[in-house]
Amino acid sequence: MLDHVFISVSDLERSVRFYDAALTPLGITARLDYDGKDGPPGHPDLKGFGANGRMFFWLREGGVEGRAVHVGFVASSRAAVDAAYAAAMESGANDNGAPGPRLHYDPDYYAANVLDPDGYSLEFVYKNWQHIP
Repeated sequence: MLDHVFISVSDLERSVRFYDAALTPLGITARLDYDGKDGPPGHPDLKGFGANGRMFFWLREGGVEGRAVHVGFVASSRAAVDAAYAAAMESGANDNGAPGPRLHYDPDYYAANVLDPDGYSLEFVYKNWQHIP
């Protein structure tokens, strides 16, 4: 299990606005700013996103190599996938796969794919077998 991921972005404030919009429909609403001067020498400033008391997705300003990263975010329903996709598209994403079943993985794998403003591949995914009450 992963604890956290950092990705470098070319425009930190633009990316914060984008991810605030795109991740909110998934329930990822916590935000934390970390001042790099509070860490060891050379530590970058970070903008964190999380949910349920955990910060797990962090942005830092730096060099970007689009499509070098693919991040899949868990959605709690098909509607949440649709909402995250719509919010991402309204916030400047490029379509990389409209919401729908991904039959090549599983008949109950429902996802949407976008490229963020830096070209990183994002997937919003609902797998109903992972959401059994």
